[in-house]
Amino acid sequence: MPPVKYHHAGFPPKSLDWERLLPLIGPANAAVARYEGLLAGIPNSQVLLSPLSTQEAVLSSKIEGTQATMGEVLEYEASDEAISEEKRGDIQEVLNYRAAMRHAVRSMETLPLSQRVITDAHAVLMDGVRGRNKAPGEYRRMPNWIGPRGCTVETARFVPPSAQQVPVLMSAWEKYLHGESPDKLVQLAILHAEFESIHPFLDGNGRLGRLLVPLFLVDKQLLARPHFYISAYLEARRDEYYDRLLAVSRDGDWTGWCAFFLNAIIEQARDNESKARAILELYRSKKEWIAERTRSQHAVRALDWLFDRPIFRTSDFVKAGEIPAPTANRIVRVIRDAGMLHEIRPARGRRPAILAFTELLDIAEGRHRP
Repeated sequence: MPPVKYHHAGFPPKSLDWERLLPLIGPANAAVARYEGLLAGIPNSQVLLSPLSTQEAVLSSKIEGTQATMGEVLEYEASDEAISEEKRGDIQEVLNYRAAMRHAVRSMETLPLSQRVITDAHAVLMDGVRGRNKAPGEYRRMPNWIGPRGCTVETARFVPPSAQQVPVLMSAWEKYLHGESPDKLVQLAILHAEFESIHPFLDGNGRLGRLLVPLFLVDKQLLARPHFYISAYLEARRDEYYDRLLAVSRDGDWTGWCAFFLNAIIEQARDNESKARAILELYRSKKEWIAERTRSQHAVRALDWLFDRPIFRTSDFVKAGEIPAPTANRIVRVIRDAGMLHEIRPARGRRPAILAFTELLDIAEGRHRP
């Protein structure tokens, strides 16, 4: 079977069946609005939802074949032990995804979401990882294709447009990004699919395309912060995700793709809301608990640190400098002995122990049951 080749249908595609999408548009927008309402009531959401941001980076990278788990990523950040080159590469890709998001968010404090923000984020995404020699931060200047490892352009599943077309197509993409649309979430669905089809970079297109989802929601003021995590839905339905994207160029089935994407928004908004609510409830319960257990004026500061670093070396907690060292050591000892923290590597000689805040990790990884 010959490969499917990129087909540009214009913005928005004329084949879009709005009547078929209407039953999904309302629920999708309502789900995002409810989620944003919850986020507005979470103090310091950047810290409290940090584990969810890491899990999103893990799952988005997993779609591309990366095998690192959230626990492995956080333990790697906390540990000084050597690991295999392959595992280190997987983990670094996850860390770069998280760094690219943060870089883009900082850029968008002074710039709108744009090609410049995207290319800068790509440079961070590809820094020092597999694919670092594939022109980080620059649109490709050579052809590429998508298919099984080792396939040729003749046996590929999908062939994006030529490198010469990429700048023009991305300019049209950006114009549509900044334009008006009957519905912003449908606009986002179209932008995501078109970005993946153009495949403007030699590597990292999938991860960057998914990173665009929360950035767009912030840019269009549907969310105040980019705390939207869509990759769990897409990773669980990876085959359908790819098939729906392929059907856009092969069959012009934009409506089928948009319906799939809107369902992803609905399901993930609900899942995000459930996890964020569980994290907020955990924080509130532990805030009172840790104050009573430690009898310390630094208890809440310690709790905030633990939400941001749910796997950590005891020495890092002590050295953070926010709490006097004797007090920090006592707080860790008290809450560990009371069962809030679990030891995943015991102290040995000069090596400090590595501890985990497992209740928080369980929520982020979907093991929590309300």
